[in-house]
Amino acid sequence: MTNNIGNKITDFFVNYFTLTPDLVPQDEAEKAIRDGVSFRGTNILILIIAILIASLGLNTNSTAVIIGAMLISPLMGPIIGIGLGVGVHDFDLIKRCVRNLIMAAGFSVIASTLYFLISPVNEGHSELLARTSPTIYDVLIGFFGGAAGIIGLGSRNKGNVLPGVAIATALMPPLCTAGYGLATLQFHYFFGATYLFIINSIYIAFATFIGVKLFKYKGVSTANNVRARKVRRIVYTLAILTMLPSIWLTYNMLQSNKFVMNANRFVSEECVFPSTQVLSKDAYMSNGERYIRIALIGKTIPTDSLTMALTSRLPFYGLAGTKIQIVQGDAARQSEAMTSSASDIYQLTQATISRQQTEIDSLREIARNAESARAIATTISPELKVLFPQVEDIAVTQPVFARIGAGIPDTVNVALVHFSSPLTPQQTERFRDYLKARLSLPDIRIVEVSNGITAPAHTQK
Repeated sequence: MTNNIGNKITDFFVNYFTLTPDLVPQDEAEKAIRDGVSFRGTNILILIIAILIASLGLNTNSTAVIIGAMLISPLMGPIIGIGLGVGVHDFDLIKRCVRNLIMAAGFSVIASTLYFLISPVNEGHSELLARTSPTIYDVLIGFFGGAAGIIGLGSRNKGNVLPGVAIATALMPPLCTAGYGLATLQFHYFFGATYLFIINSIYIAFATFIGVKLFKYKGVSTANNVRARKVRRIVYTLAILTMLPSIWLTYNMLQSNKFVMNANRFVSEECVFPSTQVLSKDAYMSNGERYIRIALIGKTIPTDSLTMALTSRLPFYGLAGTKIQIVQGDAARQSEAMTSSASDIYQLTQATISRQQTEIDSLREIARNAESARAIATTISPELKVLFPQVEDIAVTQPVFARIGAGIPDTVNVALVHFSSPLTPQQTERFRDYLKARLSLPDIRIVEVSNGITAPAHTQK
């Protein structure tokens, strides 16, 4: 009975997790991988374009743009090719993939460096800064991403595996960040991002190598077994050496997070006073020392006594050796208000500038209209001498009329004209049509000026 249950459980897992029915022949899988190894012609141009797109995404802190660049990038090809070469003992393929990967990474860093040299934005955004502190989690992402990649390439139902691997392992952003570090001479960005790219590359290749072995792909017939063992040892050594710094960085990150959590809990539980409240708290590390800065508002408490009392409680929260900084009274209010005050001043200044710019634009429009009106008479004078010789003087203006009682202003196009002899109603109408067409106006009123007294023309509307 027990054996039957055990066999059923085994059959269940074998049925769901066996890969053999879904795997393509080794030749077909190898061809798909080898075809993506080369970096010439369109591949290198697509890579450079993808790098520029990713740089724009990092520059503008746009996650969507960065994801698009990762989907475009052909960087996965040579990395998976290295894993395949190690797995089937094809040393020429390994050399070609390493050479192509170095060239691709070099072109990528150069392209991103040139972009950030000419980019007007030089601030590091969150999407950029996230690429400078790799941890053990990045090692795991690279490894599992590579595992998904080789399974996808080796199976009949590839689906969206490779695009997903390209996004998850994020090969492009570290190269862009490395270029940003070089362009701005912030070398901690360059080295951190370069290390992240190396982690992703090595562990994608390492996972590919393990996948090739699990799929039992046959090695090339001319393989040198001694050389193959040496290459495998190099791969294992690189994988371990690459992982070690990330373990240390992960440890520091976890310690920092633990310190902040303990500090917040310490302040919440210990800094409870009847007439004094905690205005703000900040836990940080500087030069290897840990600090908790507490700003209090309300009734002033003797700082020395309070610091001594709180320090004695630190060991109960795993914070022994942490230094406490107490800020009270006006200093606390000023410290807390500085950010909000600066923000208020900035918003007020921006509103004032916007209002003044609107007024300037309005005055410029008025000045342009006045200048245009002065220029119109000079422009059409030669034509008027031929078409309407009775016109001696003309001025075109746009006065604002206000209807008495209604108080609603209205702008009207008016032509002030001095005629040498009166026009017939037909001539006046033709003259008005000429002005409307010539000046591109929907309507215009003609006002006759005679001996300093204005009188409406015959067909005024």
